[in-house]
Amino acid sequence: MKVGQIKEIVRHPVKSFYGESVHKTQVMEYGIYGDRSHAFLDEKRPGKFLTITQFPEMAQYKARFAGEESMQEYPKVEIITPEGKVIDWKDESLIKEIEQKSKRNISPITYSPSHVPLGAIEEEHIQLVTDASVEKLKEIWGKSVNYHRFRPNLLISLKDKVPFAEEEWIGKRIKIGNQVEIELKRHCERCMIITVNPENAKRDPSLLKTVVKLRNNHFGIYASVIKTGEINVGDEVVLLD
Repeated sequence: MKVGQIKEIVRHPVKSFYGESVHKTQVMEYGIYGDRSHAFLDEKRPGKFLTITQFPEMAQYKARFAGEESMQEYPKVEIITPEGKVIDWKDESLIKEIEQKSKRNISPITYSPSHVPLGAIEEEHIQLVTDASVEKLKEIWGKSVNYHRFRPNLLISLKDKVPFAEEEWIGKRIKIGNQVEIELKRHCERCMIITVNPENAKRDPSLLKTVVKLRNNHFGIYASVIKTGEINVGDEVVLLD
């Protein structure tokens, strides 16, 4: 049964940086190609990554791949700073800037394109939200909301605009395009990260309070990859029996 189509595909080449929208990409065993493939280890918390939770301004840094996808090595990663400066991920000035702003020592880490297990993806492989649910959240919160706050990989435009219809898919599989299949595993439980506006890094705790009170702290669904392949914006999304 067709339930919708892919409206936007988002990957985050650097964990906790603002993601890039792509027209097409590969779905790997670990999720969207290159998603959270680069990250910063937080030396204040051994073994842990620096994220928006510790440094909210991370949400304003934008990361993108500059080049074609390759299974041997990632394309060059370009960073656009909050001030609009474009620099290479490997540029020492980026590390120094983030260390200075966050008041933490950090170490960059990169995972390979075919890396299994997950690398810096700490939950399920893919997170998705739907347009109807985003619109309903705007209504119940009473404010405009940039859905990038929720850091999903897929925005699905529903055929029937029923808010939170995706929650009924938990335990089932969906097919995207001609190849890819993912299994919907569980609700995404939210944290303070959604309170950070990625456009200016300002926090509004009322969004999290709203999601906790009216949505049992659930927004979005986590999914695991069953079949890999290419996906494109506009691909049909079919709910499988």
